[in-house]
Amino acid sequence: MKKVLILGANGQIARLVEERLLKEQPDVELTLFLRNSDRLANLADNKRVRIIEGDATNEKEVADAMHGQNIVYMAMVDHEHDNQITKNVIEAMKHNDVKRVISSNILGIYDEVPGEFGRWNHEQVKEGLESATKSAELLEDSRLDYTIIRIPWLNDRDEIKYTVTHANEEYVGVSASRKSIADLIVKIIADPSYLAKDSVGAADPDTQGQDRPVY
Repeated sequence: MKKVLILGANGQIARLVEERLLKEQPDVELTLFLRNSDRLANLADNKRVRIIEGDATNEKEVADAMHGQNIVYMAMVDHEHDNQITKNVIEAMKHNDVKRVISSNILGIYDEVPGEFGRWNHEQVKEGLESATKSAELLEDSRLDYTIIRIPWLNDRDEIKYTVTHANEEYVGVSASRKSIADLIVKIIADPSYLAKDSVGAADPDTQGQDRPVY
């Protein structure tokens, strides 16, 4: 069985990922880590699910949850001023010999978003930009098999449609559906070699050229 730890397991994208993994990948077992376990009570009786109540800023709790895992999905952006979440994950992974991590981040950490939308986006995210950028740098320097997903502005459309861009490329698109980001994460979990040691953007190419998010 492939064992997947999801930190921040009650997030909207995380819930979509969990639903699809349980339906589509029968070789996956989930460890779901979140502050309030009652929020995932509907999964408590699933034999392929273990639910852990904890705080990702707590080093010991993250380390304990990491034991025996194969893949880690950080379903939250680390906006802690000292990046304690990212540091805890990296340390726990190395201690437990876990290699593969998928990390959520924001678009704009490489100044890769062009035009008026790039200017507007920078204004919106600037307070959290330093911590988000540092989180990515820590993972890039960690020697782990990371994928950083720079998530665009999100909507709840049903369509799954996105273009993947890489760290040295201009970001394409301004928005995507949550289902699209979940789809990318599910693909990585199905094939952990996909996009390993890469930082990627993923957005609907049809939204390219817009100067504000598409909802």
